[in-house]
Amino acid sequence: MSKPNKEEANPKTHDESYRDFVSTITEDGKRNWIYPKKPSGRLYKLRTYLSWLLLGFLFAGPFITINGNPLLLLNIFERTFVVFGVVFWPQDFYLFFLAMMTFIVFIVLFTAIWGRLFCGWICPQTIFMEMLFRKIEYWIEGDANQQKRLNAAPMDRTKFIKKTSKHALFILLALAIAHTFMAYIIGKDQVLEIVSAGPAENLGGFIATMVFTGLFYGVFARFREQVCIVACPYGRLQSVLVDDDSIAVTYDFARGEGRAKVGKRKKEDGVVTNMPRKGPEEEVYGDCIDCEQCVKVCPTGIDIRNGIQLECINCTACIDACNDVMRKIGKPEELITYTSYNSVVEGTKPNFFTTRVKAYLAVFALLFSIFLYLFVTRPEVYTVILREPGMLYNELPGDRFSNFYNARFFNKTFDDMNVELRLHFPSGEIQWLGDQRTIPGQQQVENRIMVFLERDQLTGAQTQVEFGVYRDGKLLQTLQTGFIGPQVRE
Repeated sequence: MSKPNKEEANPKTHDESYRDFVSTITEDGKRNWIYPKKPSGRLYKLRTYLSWLLLGFLFAGPFITINGNPLLLLNIFERTFVVFGVVFWPQDFYLFFLAMMTFIVFIVLFTAIWGRLFCGWICPQTIFMEMLFRKIEYWIEGDANQQKRLNAAPMDRTKFIKKTSKHALFILLALAIAHTFMAYIIGKDQVLEIVSAGPAENLGGFIATMVFTGLFYGVFARFREQVCIVACPYGRLQSVLVDDDSIAVTYDFARGEGRAKVGKRKKEDGVVTNMPRKGPEEEVYGDCIDCEQCVKVCPTGIDIRNGIQLECINCTACIDACNDVMRKIGKPEELITYTSYNSVVEGTKPNFFTTRVKAYLAVFALLFSIFLYLFVTRPEVYTVILREPGMLYNELPGDRFSNFYNARFFNKTFDDMNVELRLHFPSGEIQWLGDQRTIPGQQQVENRIMVFLERDQLTGAQTQVEFGVYRDGKLLQTLQTGFIGPQVRE
């Protein structure tokens, strides 16, 4: 039996019935609980170091300020949005929309090149699950086999203590995550106020925090990998974005098939060969010894040797497990590696810079350039001038008329600002009601003004007027509104 060629070894030419079921659901529709073996290896260490950095950034984020503003705040209730210390007002919705479109195209571009690399290395769901909750579980209950035995055992003192301790820590961790999540929505000061006050004093905030805590606890204690497999839309999106040139965690079927246990192979100088112990000399096995270590460490319970699958989050745990086995039997590493399907078939380096990727890159570059230009050139101050609701014009001596207006100024810079309001046309007079206040950086102030026009400047029951907003003699913004007066008689 000769070594199978690449086409014969290609999993795509084999039975693909594995795609007809989900590894986390049994044939009778019940939950198949996944017990992944504790991973170890170079890539797992890199993931751990990266997770420390990201977790530190996540929990410290609400307390980091730039020019007095939080690093990130997405307060949809008060319509206050802060990204990297820059405040975005509702009037900046066009920038927010463009930023979201740019981000979506970036996700498409990133996924087309690197698959679900984000899911395994950066996604908060994976980091919380694998680097916090799962490690607590390993620490208290042991590795996969020990967890299975503990769950199958009857309730006794040891099991009760372990289960209670684990879930108590899970709840505390969920509380910490919920409070951090709330701080990104309503701000750290409001969260600290909720924590320091009793539940009765801030019942709404208390209930919201408890709901988030219960949600996070349920996700990481029970729902777990189902978030990635069932709930997350990004996993579904991957199936239409990844192609044979996308780089992903891939089994080198050309080198690994056909599989055979170590017991069937010969050994020469302590190294496992691909020749059988008995049989024709021309028979050759692949490098895969069918140990299934790649399956045992997978957090979603799949067999990566079947090919790229929706459930694979590219966590690279299977790469570390397989590399460890290859070292032990004297074989080259990277039987499972990070490459593209076509590179395995053709035996070449990955070529991800395809026509499709170039098109995505061009669209992303265009959108990002437009967003950057609009963001950099957005006016320093945004002004809204509206006529006082419910009030008509005032007729004054000298055949003059006046209207009341509310003027709201949004300072988009970090420095305090004084602005001047001029009437471009028609020529008239502006009078501030009350003191003209300085506009603090990244804040807004509201003033009332009166506009005076002569009768001969009116064009009808409503006359269009144009204002100019100036700072140090520099025109920042022009805006138009209406002036109500008497009907002009022919």
